[in-house]
Amino acid sequence: MKLQNRLTKAALLAGAFVVTALFSSVALADDYSFKVHNNTKDVITKLLVSEDGEKYGYFDIGDGIKPGETETLVWDKATNSQSCHQWFKAVWANGEEGKPVQFNFCEKDLTLEF
Repeated sequence: MKLQNRLTKAALLAGAFVVTALFSSVALADDYSFKVHNNTKDVITKLLVSEDGEKYGYFDIGDGIKPGETETLVWDKATNSQSCHQWFKAVWANGEEGKPVQFNFCEKDLTLEF
């Protein structure tokens, strides 16, 4: 009887690990990310994004993206219902704002270069 109880507990514990691993990978699948590479000589201080090309929000990029650096950014879950096609533009340390460019953010391994 003790052996059967131990086997039952072990099976339940193994099942719990499998379920936890499954839900962890599902949660990660909801995170959409992309990379931004700065190929200019100036620091990128802001990254602006818009679904309609008129009203822009921004990504928190901390102190910015230095020349030659590549940063990985993750979309906020609040944007999951939005279109994959978004307008994007960079703002540099000198205040210059780039022209908006539309990207498909559902594309795997997307890297934006400014």
